[in-house]
Amino acid sequence: MTNRDNNHIPRLNLIAIRSSHPELSVQFYELLGLTFEKECHGKGPEHYSSQNGSYVFEIYPSGVTQQAENVVRIGFCIENLNELSNTLKQSGVVFLAPPKDSPWGRRMVVLDPDKNRVEIIEQHPSSM
Repeated sequence: MTNRDNNHIPRLNLIAIRSSHPELSVQFYELLGLTFEKECHGKGPEHYSSQNGSYVFEIYPSGVTQQAENVVRIGFCIENLNELSNTLKQSGVVFLAPPKDSPWGRRMVVLDPDKNRVEIIEQHPSSM
């Protein structure tokens, strides 16, 4: 890894947790001042989402067969997705979703060494 100047440091934009009692988790986080809406993307599960300035905090239901891995999902916004994608491929990183355009910008999903999902987005300039 190389040091980068502050202009190229990824900006955290997503935190997603799984909960066996999502409604209770929503109530807890609402006590902290967050506001949630129910959402569902494509064929994914219904979940709760809170937009907070530069990041989104989501609460997903955990399934009965949910394993300990993939409990946390982290998201970053970066400036050059293709460059990072090439670097990650050369490092042997596992891709769950290769780079492609999405409503949120150009996006890919990879696994970190602990098998947590890491979503990386190059947002459209108008979204940043």
